[in-house]
Amino acid sequence: MRSELLHVRTGSRVVTDLTDDVVRFCRSGGDDVGSGDGLVHVFVPHATAGVALLETGAGSEPDLERALERLLPRDDGWQHRHGSPGHGRDHVLPAFVSPSLSLPVLDGRPQLGTWQSVVLVDTNADNPDRQVRLSFLPG
Repeated sequence: MRSELLHVRTGSRVVTDLTDDVVRFCRSGGDDVGSGDGLVHVFVPHATAGVALLETGAGSEPDLERALERLLPRDDGWQHRHGSPGHGRDHVLPAFVSPSLSLPVLDGRPQLGTWQSVVLVDTNADNPDRQVRLSFLPG
């Protein structure tokens, strides 16, 4: 298995597109570890972030942000209370937006649908520095 750790600075963005990084990683394998067929696994080792497949650039990012705000409001109603007000919701986010996903890779290319992008979803403005672990398992 081949693995790489990405360092991502989200700033104030809730949605960060990782698709180009995932595509580059899948193509960079070389013959010895396989950049051909297999699976790419994307994992966020954080308690307050997740990864998802989302259409980007057509308004889905703000739609997702509004949906998360309705579902997980940033208010003081959370038991988990350290950090900025409403930070407890950030710790519930991974139950709704998984911290990992796996994609099939054929001939060195992740098999994404036409409008699918791999995105990091991070509502935690207290920590804008994130890591994303990419792993390739040859088939």
